[in-house]
Parts: sequence; structure tokens; C-alpha cells
Amino acid sequence: MSTIDQSRLLQMRSTILSQNGALQRAAGRGVDTGETVANAPFAKTMTDALQMVNTQQSKASELSASYERGETHDIVSVMVERQKASIGFEATMQVRNKLLSAYRDIMNMPV
Repeated sequence: MSTIDQSRLLQMRSTILSQNGALQRAAGRGVDTGETVANAPFAKTMTDALQMVNTQQSKASELSASYERGETHDIVSVMVERQKASIGFEATMQVRNKLLSAYRDIMNMPV
């Protein structure tokens, strides 16, 4: 079994965090307080992400119901919001699957 190169692992972590920060800035959700992504608690970050997905799904449901009642005739905006909600949900499921896989890998590591 090979040993883990700690410096390489830290370098990979740094690269991932910088890419995540770039994606957050590109999405318009950059942190204005100077706090880096690494300083944000994991649980809060996950909670915020799940709340955003939930909000998007609620918005899509409201627009769909509004369209079905005949209150709006803009099917394009309804479909766009439904697709956004679908993509958010799929991304959430992929993150969950990766976290479960990482947890299983860690639990199966020999001590």
C-alpha cells in the first residue's frame, strides 16, 4: 500500500478551493467580506446550497401551478424555471452520492 503524500494532497485541496472560489465569483455569489471558502463551515455551506435548491424548486412549482390555473401564458419562463430546478436537484444528488462514496471509502480504510 502506498503512502499518502501530504504536500500533494494539500496542493490538490488548494487547487479545488481556488476553482470553487472562481466558480462562486462567476455565479455572482462571491464572498464580499474577505472570508475565503476554506473558512466557511461545511455544514453551513451545505445548508445554504440545499436551501437554494429548495427555493428554486418552490419557484418552479409556483410558476407551473400559475400556468395551469391560466394566470400566466409564458410557457418559456415556466419551462426554464423547471429546468433550473431539475439541474439543481440533479447536482444535489451527485454531491450526495460523492459524499456517501467518500464516507464509505474512509470507513473501509485500514487503521
